[in-house]
Amino acid sequence: MNVTTFSKRVGLSPHTVRYYDKIGLLDDIHRRPNGHRTFSEKDVTWIQFVQRLKDTGMPLHKILEYASLRKKGSETLLQRKNLLREHSDYLQDQITLHNQHLEKICEKIELYQSALEGKVVLD
Repeated sequence: MNVTTFSKRVGLSPHTVRYYDKIGLLDDIHRRPNGHRTFSEKDVTWIQFVQRLKDTGMPLHKILEYASLRKKGSETLLQRKNLLREHSDYLQDQITLHNQHLEKICEKIELYQSALEGKVVLD
């Protein structure tokens, strides 16, 4: 598939896809004789994983580090696992923090509901 089709499929702009290719985030993108990029299902799967890392707050430089390790093959499995473990720990901390915030917000909503029902008086 070409850049336009690929970008629509993965929900990125063609500009972003080209940028990711330029910085080395995409691996071995095939080119036609005219120089146009062509993408495969393997590329879709990879970029979806990249998007998941990005959406969960992994910085681009860490995603690039992971991509670089991936390109080096199976001898980097431990480093890749450790990098993902570190990110997993970060996500767990964020989930805990967000749950604490959510609990306090829900308490405030309940307080306002009680006030609206005349059960408590707020100043």
